[in-house]
Amino acid sequence: MKTAAATAALAVGAPHVLAQPAAAAYPSRPIKIVVGYAAGGAVDAVARAVGQALSQSMGQPVVIENKPGAGTNIAVKSVIAAEPDGYTLMMAANALAANMALYQPMPFDAEKDLVAISLVGRVPVVLATGAGSGITSLPGLLQAAKAKPGALAYASPGNGSTPHMAIEFLEREAGIDLQHVPYRGGAAALTDVIGGQVPLVAVNALEVQPHVKSGKLRVLAALSANRTAIFPDVPTIAESGFPGFEAAVWYGLVAPAATPKAVVTRLHAEVQKALQGKDVRERMTAVGGEVLPGPTEQFAQLIQSERRRYEKLVREANIKPD
Repeated sequence: MKTAAATAALAVGAPHVLAQPAAAAYPSRPIKIVVGYAAGGAVDAVARAVGQALSQSMGQPVVIENKPGAGTNIAVKSVIAAEPDGYTLMMAANALAANMALYQPMPFDAEKDLVAISLVGRVPVVLATGAGSGITSLPGLLQAAKAKPGALAYASPGNGSTPHMAIEFLEREAGIDLQHVPYRGGAAALTDVIGGQVPLVAVNALEVQPHVKSGKLRVLAALSANRTAIFPDVPTIAESGFPGFEAAVWYGLVAPAATPKAVVTRLHAEVQKALQGKDVRERMTAVGGEVLPGPTEQFAQLIQSERRRYEKLVREANIKPD
């Protein structure tokens, strides 16, 4: 079993060797946070909120660099290859853990190639339906799915996406069989569900919000432990008969493996301070989520446990990436 220190480091076999700068001298120039998704999405919004808070507290600009592609693998590899000096970070999400199971050969090893800085927050995956689908509740959906296994279809942002994985977990927990219809992104999936081509969609809470407000979509359940602030009347999956079940999109900051410990410690402290601030909390609530302050070890252990969880699911469900 790894010690807590080893777990927090995630940095055995670091690819770079660098003189350890004094924490007092850091930062002396702008910091970059890489995001593996296009601008405007939930991960981008979270990165910008945290980046703005870090800029104010650390006295240096924090620049967000969007590098979408290959299921975030392009962004991850760019961070792994960066100088481990604390000036290149990444706002990572579930794909960091899932992609180690999805892609063969494994594109990277997060436990060796990266160091966890801090968990930031989480946003629930929601299961929604078109306003004219006739499905009005999760119990009604489960009843219909059990009556005709494989007949009901759901759209997702793509094979191996967090929402796809979330529904795969739900199918096993509920004993149902749904037909998966993968799209290239959440917007295309939502368009077809609104149009009635597919009855159900699984996406993060932020993406469905405008369509729920307009009356085009109805959220059946939030796949989270707690109700989401943007849909306070929507029951959680736990409230719907599955206590302990959770499938959320989580976010956290990571850096190249050999980043000096003093810099990681400084960054962790600054992120914790940012998560207590009103602006970051409000921005996280606005995307349907909640902040998750905590020790570095908590995030490192989450990456490890999620990796094992996804490895089992990918193997059992024979999931292949797009």
